[in-house]
Amino acid sequence: MKAKILKTKQEYDQACEHIYKLINSTAKDIEPQSPEGEEIELLSLLVEKYEQEHYPIDAPNPVEAIKFRLDQMNLKQTDVAPLFGGKTRVSEVFNGKRPLTLKMITLLNRYLGVPLESLISGNKEIRLDPAKKEQLLNISSIRNYLDRKSKAAI
Repeated sequence: MKAKILKTKQEYDQACEHIYKLINSTAKDIEPQSPEGEEIELLSLLVEKYEQEHYPIDAPNPVEAIKFRLDQMNLKQTDVAPLFGGKTRVSEVFNGKRPLTLKMITLLNRYLGVPLESLISGNKEIRLDPAKKEQLLNISSIRNYLDRKSKAAI
C-alpha cells in the first residue's frame, strides 16, 4: 500500500487493514527500523491524523471525570468530601446543583490527579459578544497566543 494522506473512510479502512496484515503476517517481532516497522509507523501516523480530524474526542464532563477517577482509585464520595467542603457539597456537585469552584478544581487536580482540562470544560454554549471578540482579536498578543494554540493542536 502506498502511504498517502487519508481523505476517505475507504482509505482509512484500507490503511487499518494493511497495518493489521503487517503486524499479523510475520511470526517474528517487527523491528522499528525495519521496512515493515517504518511502514507501520507511517501508516499509524496517517490513521491517527484521520481519526483526530473525523472522530474528535472532547474532554469529558467534569463530574464524569471525577467519578471515573474515584472509580479508578476505589474511592467513594465520602472519601473525597474534604476536597469539596463536606458530604453535602459533594452530593450537590455530583447532582449538578452546584458548580465546581476554583478551590475544588485545584484540590481535585492536586490530590486525585484529575486533569485540569477535564475539570474546566465549562459550558460550550457561552459565547463572547462578536464586537467584544473582535476587540480582543485586535490585540496582537492575544491574537498571537490563539494562533500558536491552534497551530499546536494540529
